[in-house]
Amino acid sequence: MTEIDTKTDALVPDWLYLPDIAELLGVEVTRVRQLVREGQLIAVRRGENRALQVPAAFIKDGKVVKGLSGTLTLLRDDGFTDEEMLEWLFTPDPSLPGTPAQALAENRGTEVKRRAQALAV
Repeated sequence: MTEIDTKTDALVPDWLYLPDIAELLGVEVTRVRQLVREGQLIAVRRGENRALQVPAAFIKDGKVVKGLSGTLTLLRDDGFTDEEMLEWLFTPDPSLPGTPAQALAENRGTEVKRRAQALAV
């Protein structure tokens, strides 16, 4: 869990608090915290109260977006920090088109993972 700078914060359109995610996933907040600890979600401290929040784009139809966990693992293995991962996921990529986060939500995870793997080269 990290603090987030204003540049990255501006890239992410919507954020959810951990209890909101727990409700959407139908699990306890402790399970959401476990997903963060395991690296399946990225949570950052933001706002005046510095509460942990997760990009809303990471949750769709009551589940964590398919392919997100694997993509985060690839980016971590490439040496990305949480903030750098968020910046990469939410920066528009004309070749996708859209952002990698949008592509994951649209079930185009193979293309996103391919680009994440290419970053290590």
